[in-house]
Amino acid sequence: MPVYEYKCQVCAHRTNVRMSYKEYDRANPRCTNCNSSSLDRIISKVRISRSEDSRLDSLSDPSNLSGVDENDPRSVGKFMRHMGNEMGEEMGPEFDEMVGRLEAGEAPESIEADISNLSEGATDPL
Repeated sequence: MPVYEYKCQVCAHRTNVRMSYKEYDRANPRCTNCNSSSLDRIISKVRISRSEDSRLDSLSDPSNLSGVDENDPRSVGKFMRHMGNEMGEEMGPEFDEMVGRLEAGEAPESIEADISNLSEGATDPL
């Protein structure tokens, strides 16, 4: 069954709604955050199924490293974004933030220091 993605006009929350093609024309989806029916349908990312072997082959291709300048954070960030996309899964907000900071030209040492500071303040739940 297809999943349709909407953005609420009231609170800007994104809501996923699973419905059949038959239901789509008469459905009245509501925001899961504020229960508003003022939603705009947005186009979601399209996923293409690939085997794990296909993804690993793509990741191990040496041509992926051509053009990567390890001394340029933007170049490293672009490479990491490509590798993350090749994984075929969401890598999480931390990955997106780190890659975004690299793509903006921030020094890896600065990002690493921030991550170290965050982990020092974390408490072990066990």
